[in-house]
Amino acid sequence: MTRIIQISDPHIVPKGELAYGRVDTAGPLKSCVETINRMLPDIGPVDMAVVAGDLTDFGTAEEYERFRRIMEPLKIPYRTIPGNHDNVAAMQAAFADQDWMPQSGPINWMVEFSDLALIGLDTNVAGKAHGHLTDLSLEYLQDTLSGLQGKSVIVTIHHPPILTGIEKMDIQNLRESSKLQNILSDYQGDLKLACGHIHRNIVARFGSVICQIGLGTSHAVSLDLRVGAPNCLTQEPGGFLLHETRGGILSHTIPIGNFDGPHLFFPDKTSHEIQL
Repeated sequence: MTRIIQISDPHIVPKGELAYGRVDTAGPLKSCVETINRMLPDIGPVDMAVVAGDLTDFGTAEEYERFRRIMEPLKIPYRTIPGNHDNVAAMQAAFADQDWMPQSGPINWMVEFSDLALIGLDTNVAGKAHGHLTDLSLEYLQDTLSGLQGKSVIVTIHHPPILTGIEKMDIQNLRESSKLQNILSDYQGDLKLACGHIHRNIVARFGSVICQIGLGTSHAVSLDLRVGAPNCLTQEPGGFLLHETRGGILSHTIPIGNFDGPHLFFPDKTSHEIQL
């Protein structure tokens, strides 16, 4: 059984600064790493983590260096893809010591486990908020899927191709997504599309596959479904996703932090007396 943790939208800023002048993003990412490490004996083994874009807020070398320092204590390997707040060239330079990071072109990669393949794709459009998959990236996806022979697959991109009802974010979603939908829907195996960008846990169909958006580590895009609503953030509790192969791809939402428990539901009863 393969298990993959999905972390989304850390938005790390330089030390001493707050994202949008309001949000401490470094503290929640540190807490996320601590939460994962603490929970590994209960939820593990976990094979890998993927950070689904917007590692940084402005895509600077300083921010990537800070991101890597915060992630360093993580007890499992991780890979990353860029979001609209990232700078692809700066990100490639920051991870130049990692053999999975391409040093030119889009940041696309694949890692294969015994019963699952994890594919990361680059939807970054330099200087723009919306996402796009180039023909090169779509060809990479199609060629990679064709070699997996029906194995379970998680495809990770930053920008979701679905409409969420949050108007100001939907105009920044993945553009021209019909080719992607066809490629994913044609795959003869269990496949899940995992995204970031919205900072909320949202699940919808995309063609014949399930698309799931992961919540952010430090803040959320405000859930305001009114037409013309302003683009706002809310400092809701952060979290991450745990994907696992269990007769298909199953996903858990895990909040960041240390909470009271676990406590037995019926501490005074023996196991044969408890009816579930």
